[in-house]
Amino acid sequence: MHAFGLGTHIASNNAKSVLLLAGFPVLLLLVMYALFLLYAGLAVEAAGLDAPFLWAGAALTHAWPWALGGAGAWFGVAYFSHQALLDASTGARALARTDDPRSYNLLENLCISRGLPTPALRVIETPALNAFASGLHAGQYSVTVTRGLLETLNDEELEAVLAHELTHIRNRDVRLLVIAVFFVGIFSFVGELAYRGLTNVRWSGGGSSNRSSSRNSGGGAGLAIVAALAIVAIAYALAIVIRFALSRRREYLADAGAVELTKNPDALISALRKIAGNAAMPQAPAEVREMMIENAHAGIGEIFATHPPIEKRIEALVKFGGARG
Repeated sequence: MHAFGLGTHIASNNAKSVLLLAGFPVLLLLVMYALFLLYAGLAVEAAGLDAPFLWAGAALTHAWPWALGGAGAWFGVAYFSHQALLDASTGARALARTDDPRSYNLLENLCISRGLPTPALRVIETPALNAFASGLHAGQYSVTVTRGLLETLNDEELEAVLAHELTHIRNRDVRLLVIAVFFVGIFSFVGELAYRGLTNVRWSGGGSSNRSSSRNSGGGAGLAIVAALAIVAIAYALAIVIRFALSRRREYLADAGAVELTKNPDALISALRKIAGNAAMPQAPAEVREMMIENAHAGIGEIFATHPPIEKRIEALVKFGGARG
């Protein structure tokens, strides 16, 4: 679904969020079937090309209620604990008003001007310059900034960055990104785990030669293993494709929203120029870095970039935002 304006962008984000949530159980069942098929090919003694596939299908028939129950449990964990997981993965902590009244006042004034509830404010103790918003609905929204950002940007620049993150909240970008990170991102982890587990498989013990003979005579074991790997690879690829399919247009719209809030495009340009080259946070998971105001890619990596280059964002602000540049 393509989004061309703010209204269609928000509608697109809402639709993508629903699709991701609906697709999670489907992908989960697909991965489970692949793992059953892999086990059948490696360990189950059966003859015939279709035997491992029938065994895996029967196993999935008995396991799918547990899989859907696990999906529901994970939905609950992600819904109530996604912020705690984000904090644990980035080292963020809550920032009290008394710790940084400047930042709180800037954020609160922006929210008042738009009639928005004020999100919680968090800080990551790192010299890098970056920020991101998170949350699924009002009452959960949070804006996280780095210590380097707070110490480097002046009031106008920091206000512009906070306005950028508030626009992500307003446009429902944060909900889509949280769902993508915590629901789709888990499949890349499972796919990687399955691949590593396969490369370390070692079979030993009595009777292995008989099982090998049976699999070799039937020919189904090798086919089952190949099919299982193909399914896991497809699920892994789908998870990555969905993450990278998150429109980079969201950053342009958030920049435009920041200008609308602050009426100061030059402050955002100045902030982006300071952030450029100083935003790297390798300690944060790749999925979380996709949520940040800057996630630079170089060379061939630009093909898979989740953010447009800062230079292009500045060009857009100069062309359409009335900035001096």
